[in-house]
Amino acid sequence: MKGPSGKVGAIIVAAGTSSRMGGIDKVFATVDGKPLLATVITVFQNCPSINEIVVVLSRRSLGQGRKLVKDHNWSKVIAICPGGQRRQDSVKEGLRRLTDCEWVVIHDGARPCVDTDLIERGLMAARESGAAIAGVPVKDTIKIVTRRRFIQQTPARQSLWVAQTPQVFRYDLIQEAYRHADNEVTDDATLVEQLGYKVEVYMGSYNNIKVTTPDDLEIAKLLLQNNGRSSVNSGESCASVSATMPTR
Repeated sequence: MKGPSGKVGAIIVAAGTSSRMGGIDKVFATVDGKPLLATVITVFQNCPSINEIVVVLSRRSLGQGRKLVKDHNWSKVIAICPGGQRRQDSVKEGLRRLTDCEWVVIHDGARPCVDTDLIERGLMAARESGAAIAGVPVKDTIKIVTRRRFIQQTPARQSLWVAQTPQVFRYDLIQEAYRHADNEVTDDATLVEQLGYKVEVYMGSYNNIKVTTPDDLEIAKLLLQNNGRSSVNSGESCASVSATMPTR
């Protein structure tokens, strides 16, 4: 099965404050001397279906980002731009920089264990519905609790998935979603859902973690090193290690 036809743009969102990283911008944290952001961009650069890349950074990191792109000479990176106050504001800035794209792949710059297969499978999944996101089924029992931490409800585990990125959309669909955005959301799919569109979830990877804390960074380093990803010259990743359904 082939992915959708038409030009594909990628937005790598890396404009967060890294407030839980002790003053370190997490996307410039290093594995064997190489920033995690370089690992992510290289995967998108090496992905055959990606035509252009926009990198969204915090204003204080723009200089580092521009130097990184210059040093690596990534031909698909067409813009490095400052983000906004919220994640969705940053994505909106990225969308403005894409040129004549029919499809958009949005990925968190703090998820370094992405690989080309995960991107390509997202594009294939989005072919029919116009919107697809990576995700994994939850392994643990989830409890909905009150503010006083009393259990209110135990939802059925088989219906619960953890949302990840990449998230893939038809360009016109995600543009419409952002035009109508009037509330704060934590991922792009939510805005599309609010318009009444169906969003498919395709199997992601349990290794496709998001680096939020110093502990996450150490885990990501181990995953990358164990899968030969300490060098940014590779287009493969630890994400492919666990792209199968879990045993229940």
